[in-house]
Amino acid sequence: QVQLVESGGGLVQPGGSLRLSCTPSGSSTAIYDMGWYRQAPGKQRELVATITRGGSTNYADSVKGRFTISRDSDKNMVYLQMNSLKPEDTALYYCNADIQRILSRKQYWGQGTQVTVSS
Repeated sequence: QVQLVESGGGLVQPGGSLRLSCTPSGSSTAIYDMGWYRQAPGKQRELVATITRGGSTNYADSVKGRFTISRDSDKNMVYLQMNSLKPEDTALYYCNADIQRILSRKQYWGQGTQVTVSS
């Protein structure tokens, strides 16, 4: 069984920075696209950033220039560096990964890590 383990959330003041990390536990044959999504109270889950196996990235307009997604394929890690945080970035952040196992390939989700931006 594969689980995505997230870390790095917390409380930060506006203008501050946080770095989120995520790695899958369990065995896998290959990991394709990885990404981060977020869901604020009363809102739908939305894409924050994704990164392909080859390193191509995609960002939501609201985070461009402030957030950076990266991955370490050797360690099966994906990171989200968040700078210049705003109160509207407050949300539960979810890691997502497209993972190939021996008999199946599917999307996996983490349980979420809370990011709160407040003074």
